[in-house]
Amino acid sequence: MQDDTLIEEHRFDLTEAKQYDWLHAIDDMGEERGYFENLGEDHSAILTDAGPTLIVTFETIDTIRKGANHTPLGWSLVDGSEEGDTGWSNLCIMAHKETWFRDDAVYAYFDRLVDDGFFEEYDQVVFYGAGMCGYGAAAFSVAAPGATVIAIGAQATLDTARAGWDRRFPEMRRADFTDRYGYAPDMIEAADAVYLLFNPAVVDDYMHASLFSGDNTHHIPCPRMGQYIETELWSMGVLPGLITQAARGELDRVSLFQALRARRKHLPYLRVILDRINVSTHPKRVAALTRYVTSHWSAPRFRRALDQANKVLEDA
Repeated sequence: MQDDTLIEEHRFDLTEAKQYDWLHAIDDMGEERGYFENLGEDHSAILTDAGPTLIVTFETIDTIRKGANHTPLGWSLVDGSEEGDTGWSNLCIMAHKETWFRDDAVYAYFDRLVDDGFFEEYDQVVFYGAGMCGYGAAAFSVAAPGATVIAIGAQATLDTARAGWDRRFPEMRRADFTDRYGYAPDMIEAADAVYLLFNPAVVDDYMHASLFSGDNTHHIPCPRMGQYIETELWSMGVLPGLITQAARGELDRVSLFQALRARRKHLPYLRVILDRINVSTHPKRVAALTRYVTSHWSAPRFRRALDQANKVLEDA
């Protein structure tokens, strides 16, 4: 056990610490929570052992360090709110760089978990990730049959024979996506339910999503939410609720789409809508949107658009 004072010192230093010191602090904090284990040079596993529901999060050091707390997203999900902890466990698989988790050490770690019956100890298992980490969540969910998978903007593979059209990640074109835990659409077959969230306007993400199929797979288009849907869901306060529903076995297409209705009260989303409506050709639509926004928020941009729409309507 680490001394509580040491843990608090690590928390305080996380924002300014260099990567080596930050990793050392996360190592200490991980040991306090359950365990921290290095998986080769490029990955780590951190277990928070707290209860019979397990949230498996795939994360990267880069995204963790850009977060408000500089600690894994999984910790925020299971540590609950001011009312107390959720009583859930978290297994955070952390990539130190953009690897898509294509590493023998990661394969061996999941093999060991399967051999040890690790996932069988939990009543409910949820795999979560976004982008590269969404690929990881889908690909490694095969280790826990019956799990729920939530993957945002996930790649199916970066194998050039299957997804040569995706040229966004040239540094990964030599990586092997044909061996174990490789083709994510094949790895989700044993999952109870898979929810793929993507922006259909991001063509590559749309095409990756189309490679996933099966009765357990639910495609959830999120139009006009940009390339970083995860960030928007956090900003709207929606993501923790989705994980909670999944952890309780209550998530389905209906509840997910209901949760996404929160974007109707999310100013960045409403700004995108406004940008797509031409006030000269659709003044009534602009007026309706801006009237709604200005009745709820002080939004100068929407107020100016409302004035323009009213002027067009008056002159018509």
